[in-house]
Amino acid sequence: MAANPSPNPKSNMWNFIAWYLRIWRIAHGMTGEDLGRIMKASKATVSRVENGHERLSGTQAMMIDKAANTGGLFTLLVWYASIGHDPEWFAQYVELEQQSSIVRFYGALVVNGLLQTEDYARALAKAGLDADPEKMVLDRMQRQAILLREPAPHMTAILSQNALEWPVGGPHVLRAQLAHLLEMAKLPHVVIRVVPREVGAFPGLTGSFQLISGSGFGEVAYTESPGAGRLVSSPEDVMSYVVRYELISAVALSESASLELIRRILEAIRD
Repeated sequence: MAANPSPNPKSNMWNFIAWYLRIWRIAHGMTGEDLGRIMKASKATVSRVENGHERLSGTQAMMIDKAANTGGLFTLLVWYASIGHDPEWFAQYVELEQQSSIVRFYGALVVNGLLQTEDYARALAKAGLDADPEKMVLDRMQRQAILLREPAPHMTAILSQNALEWPVGGPHVLRAQLAHLLEMAKLPHVVIRVVPREVGAFPGLTGSFQLISGSGFGEVAYTESPGAGRLVSSPEDVMSYVVRYELISAVALSESASLELIRRILEAIRD
């Protein structure tokens, strides 16, 4: 049976790695089982990597480099892929999000998409000059279905007080958004905490990010900026986001105190 076609190597660096790994393996007369023994992985795993369905890890790359004396080629390729912008970042992120069992995120400026109301999401889409705001809103609302599935992923959301007070969409929209957060916090698998303004400088001021975990892909981090995004899968790089999340969590209010702060902010909003 013919092998599945390799992904387009011109589309992004991860696809280039998948494409080149197969060419390199065949050129060296290796079967999938042969490469699997080097990577300490199954033939099926090798196939998924070469088809672009799973990413070569930094550890696997180092094993190949050491066994084949490549001079560190695959390790360098994985490193460049992990730090660069992937033009297909969002589709890849959403696919992993749908498979996740644990979702942790920190919101520095706005409420995260999985907890947004439709009007709040629409206000952000229009302000962000999105080419098709309504499609973006629809896609975001559909993504939220993972919080109602069985079993639903466990979610811990940490938000800065600024994210709760910034008047996205105006007072009416913001009130509805804060009320929605209080409702979502009633779900047994959703925890919402807040970093109060009096904390001062803390690691979360550098920007928002997410950590998602699943049995099929381990743990990855995701961060975005205008016009770009980054899905981080290298274990070493993911760990830096885990540490940052823990430092932010350390200065956040408890769950009960956080919900009380949200209620106070909600009650203080006036038209």
